[in-house]
Amino acid sequence: MIGLLLTAASVWLRPAAAQDAQPDPQGAPQVFIETVANQALARIRADGSVRAGDRARINRAVDELILPYVDFEKTTRLAAGRHWRNATPEQRQQLAEAFRGTLIRTYSGALTQVDNQTAIQMLPFRGDADAKDVVVSSQFIQGTRPLARVDYRLEKTPDGWKVYDLNVEGIWLIQNYRNQFNQQIQQNGIDGLIQALNTQNSQTSQ
Repeated sequence: MIGLLLTAASVWLRPAAAQDAQPDPQGAPQVFIETVANQALARIRADGSVRAGDRARINRAVDELILPYVDFEKTTRLAAGRHWRNATPEQRQQLAEAFRGTLIRTYSGALTQVDNQTAIQMLPFRGDADAKDVVVSSQFIQGTRPLARVDYRLEKTPDGWKVYDLNVEGIWLIQNYRNQFNQQIQQNGIDGLIQALNTQNSQTSQ
């Protein structure tokens, strides 16, 4: 699901110079998101192995082009909720790494669905330009057919903007995982959640 959110961008509507632009985490959040999407989609379209579903190549593209702009620790901390406070530093590190693998797996599955008609239309920015926490909105389309409304929640860090939550058609990523994490932790503890995530990631990569 979330792979489509950051990779489906309207490259075909833009001149070559815009496609080659590098993401600027210190710039305007809407331009930042759109540039990350353009860069990722350009890589997908240029790499036949990615389009053919080569998981290793897809994972590499996601790891290089998308994940550097995601705040894994904050996303994991918010998804774990109150359980994060009870986790040891080692458990926090292991959980964040396992959840990182889950996000890569989610992105990777979505990238195989991208084609030449995949696009994102950025919607007007309605937030405070000087705010440190903003929501950037877009509409995911395929050809001329609208598929989903997508919102990105970003925080301005010392390193620039970082995405830490996504909303697809009214479902926020963190809230969705928080419910799953809470149930798993109550049943099997934090170590059980870490093991379950790693098992799922391992099975998908095979």
